Amino acid sequence: MKIGLVCPYNMFERAGGVQQVVQHLHDGLTKKGHTVKIITQRPSGFKGSVPDDYILLGITRDFKGGFGVAGNWGMPVNGEEIEQALDREKFDVINFHEPWVPILAWSMLPYSAAAHVGTFHANLIDNIAAKSWPRIFTPYARGIGAKMHLLTAVSPAPASLLISKASKKWEDDLIRNIRYIPNGVDLKLYKPFKKRQPLSGPNTKTVVYVGRLDRRKGIHWLLRAFAQLQADMPNLHLIVAGEGSYRTRLLEIVKTEKIHNAQFVGYVTDEEKRRLLGNADVVCAPALYGESFGIVLLEAMAMGAPLLAGNNLGYINIMTGHGRIGLIDPKATVDFANRLNVFLTDEGLRKFLRQWNLTEVKKYDYPKIVDQYEAAYGEALVKWRLERHLNGGNGKHVRFWQIRRRLALRRQS
Repeated sequence: MKIGLVCPYNMFERAGGVQQVVQHLHDGLTKKGHTVKIITQRPSGFKGSVPDDYILLGITRDFKGGFGVAGNWGMPVNGEEIEQALDREKFDVINFHEPWVPILAWSMLPYSAAAHVGTFHANLIDNIAAKSWPRIFTPYARGIGAKMHLLTAVSPAPASLLISKASKKWEDDLIRNIRYIPNGVDLKLYKPFKKRQPLSGPNTKTVVYVGRLDRRKGIHWLLRAFAQLQADMPNLHLIVAGEGSYRTRLLEIVKTEKIHNAQFVGYVTDEEKRRLLGNADVVCAPALYGESFGIVLLEAMAMGAPLLAGNNLGYINIMTGHGRIGLIDPKATVDFANRLNVFLTDEGLRKFLRQWNLTEVKKYDYPKIVDQYEAAYGEALVKWRLERHLNGGNGKHVRFWQIRRRLALRRQS
């Protein structure tokens, strides 16, 4: 197959979860013999050379979203530029990641004659933005959904909003056939060390957090739980890796709670992240809401780290079975501190959790995830061929959408 992977976020800076998935799909599908290109908008200020397997359309502007993502907001793309690119490439399947995010999918769909797969990553259902996002963008999103042959989501969390807003028959049909394909982890890179090294020196224990420093990530509740333990565990340390808008507030909590042995190390490289996760005594991911999955949970599991995670709508899809031992309500400070204490001191439990993590994470190895996407693309192609047959073939459906879009633009002018 010739496959286009559309990503509305910046693929050339520090990669978030969506960008990681797109890159792994590109590499895995290419390895399986498919021809794959990544389609994204040119980041603001980008001056580098364009890789051969990339197509850059239009430009973007930086934004901070209220639904747990930050990145680049796409500007309208010239239709002729899109038409020329799609005519040249002649994709069999185009996979639109986060098709609701303006404005690449909306710009491309009227000119595409390929089979379309929409993949949803962001959890909007338990987020502050969920109150306004559907009301503003449902008409916009409905037009996109009408052109999809198959929908996928990384978990039920990002699919919840789609399901709740489905009201037309074609929407019900799409939702009924949604495919849940989780994010993955590269088990060739993320694997336990043969010998763990204490992160904070001999005879110490270290709790590690890796991620953005946002309020919804719940790090302030981790600090409060940690503060309750330090009197009885003077050799306990905390390492917080990441940056974000909440850093100043977190440092204030460290001061007011008189927390010792807490380090904020900023952004870390992938190599340093593996060192932290692989040598941590406990990894904590106390996010409160807005999570759709949790790639860092998979990375910690693959490195063999005991894991405590917030019981939000995303993480509960990973922490299943015996993993539920590690689910916490981050706001319940006393319980959080007690659970953290047990995870740090009960060697039998730690050994059991390490083994469970290493066994459970195998199903998320990226080759298995790529296989699931490949099967979804094949399914979408079957539906595309049926649609062409019913529409008489040869682009009649595409022409209809081109005319509809032009009429809509005239009404706005």
